[in-house]
Amino acid sequence: MSRILLLGGYGGFGGRIAWRLVSAGHEVLVAGRSISKARAFCGEAPSLIPLTLDRSRITTALEEHRPTIVVDASGPFQAMDHAIPKACIAAGVHYVDIADSRDFVCGIRALDDAARAAGVTILSGASSMPALSGAAVRHLAHGMDRVRAVEMAISASNKATAGPAVSAAIIGQVGQPMRIWRGQHWTKAFGWQEMRSVRFQCAGSAAITGRKVALVDVPDLALMPERLAGCPAVSFRAGTELWFQNWALWLTSWLVRWRLVATLAPLARLLHPLQSLTRSLGSDRSAMSVRLFGDVAGRKVERRWTLIADRGDGPEVPTLSVVPVIARILSGQEAAGARDAGEALTLDDYADALGKLAIHHDTKELSAQPSLYERVMGNRFAMLPPEVRAIHDVFRDGGATGEAEVTGAANPFAALIARIVGFPKPGRHRLHVHFRELDGYESWTRDFSGRRFQSHLSQRGRWLVERFGPFRFAFDLPSDAEGLTMIMERWWVGPLPLPKWLAPSSTAREWSEGGHFHFDVPIALPLIGRLVHYRGWLEPLENG
Repeated sequence: MSRILLLGGYGGFGGRIAWRLVSAGHEVLVAGRSISKARAFCGEAPSLIPLTLDRSRITTALEEHRPTIVVDASGPFQAMDHAIPKACIAAGVHYVDIADSRDFVCGIRALDDAARAAGVTILSGASSMPALSGAAVRHLAHGMDRVRAVEMAISASNKATAGPAVSAAIIGQVGQPMRIWRGQHWTKAFGWQEMRSVRFQCAGSAAITGRKVALVDVPDLALMPERLAGCPAVSFRAGTELWFQNWALWLTSWLVRWRLVATLAPLARLLHPLQSLTRSLGSDRSAMSVRLFGDVAGRKVERRWTLIADRGDGPEVPTLSVVPVIARILSGQEAAGARDAGEALTLDDYADALGKLAIHHDTKELSAQPSLYERVMGNRFAMLPPEVRAIHDVFRDGGATGEAEVTGAANPFAALIARIVGFPKPGRHRLHVHFRELDGYESWTRDFSGRRFQSHLSQRGRWLVERFGPFRFAFDLPSDAEGLTMIMERWWVGPLPLPKWLAPSSTAREWSEGGHFHFDVPIALPLIGRLVHYRGWLEPLENG
């Protein structure tokens, strides 16, 4: 029997972990600031020992109780430093936590040399993220030649009431900036924005539809791009079951993003009582999905792992990594050192625990449709130069970089229109283009030395339709082995067609030269003249 010191041992997640550790044959010191709560939780269970412990006295507790392993299930880790794992290293004690804070989990690497020297294992993030998510991603990525995008989502049952630590972690991220890997480069996104609807479906359980999720910062956003072939884009979204809760978080996120308030963290103490008012609404069903988009033997595929928890078993999922991680440490399968838990487990390590709960999960592989340009052009797409095809081989996410020469507007009035539209300034620019595909539609975000403008592309019969704000333009795509031309055929503002003689004139060309994709895009208005003319080259970024 091993002695485990469990911090936050009578909390929502800590309590579940305590009973799992006891079932695995361990003696558990259930530690927290309140001895009365610890005693009430432990009851008469002989393997649960209540202990009052302030985190500032961890060194004394390690000397007095001599645990084999410390498990930290307290949080919120977003507000913590590495004092506890440092104390464990100094005392020669193994350490595991259920942190989901990006800075905390990724920063644990700084303790690696000290942990190796002390002969102890320090593992951070033995929870849904990154331990379980990492296991699912490696399972899905097996045999993939290149992973282009990883998209993860979790939707919690409304009856799975968040504790104080979880509430603080949620509210503290609302509207805050985060670094995210997209288009083969690091860019900025914001917490609880870019909301979308998701559907969860797996064998053995009824589908969950219409759930809202939005961007949340987790360790996987930093860990996964460097661990997978192709250096894929990685995103994680989370949400509650009730739509109005998600919309409230999304709306308040703009207050932080626009710097009207610095943070919503002081409101964390109100989140739990507010949720209690609506706890009777919704269901007891939670879900998690991990989706990989990539290439297998020349085919574009999507692989999807989905988990659905019924009968209120969703809150068990974040606790399932701790017992198998500890088993690996005690058996000597985890080498000494400090690292995240994202590569510690496989999905097989969860099979026994999942099988005892009202939880179903499965894996599916779906073939992807051809890219947008290939659908519009048909057989002519294969005739294009490989450099041109590579740029238009968009599947979920991609990026290209190069240079562009921009000629500005022909007159002040044209310059005003160009500025409103967001066209780049005259001069030579370093150019990055982020390609994003979703359900057959594409968005292109062009970054000219920090100045960005975006367009959205779709298919309308034999035409490629490109939308800039309320304006849509339909292009024919004559092409040959030299490249392609974009010739405008129609245009609209919203649903209303506009006369072609009033349309901007723009005959764009794309071709291959010197092993690069080249482009030439002139845009002018009748009676007004040139708005902008940009030309240059691009090279796809495929492995970061």
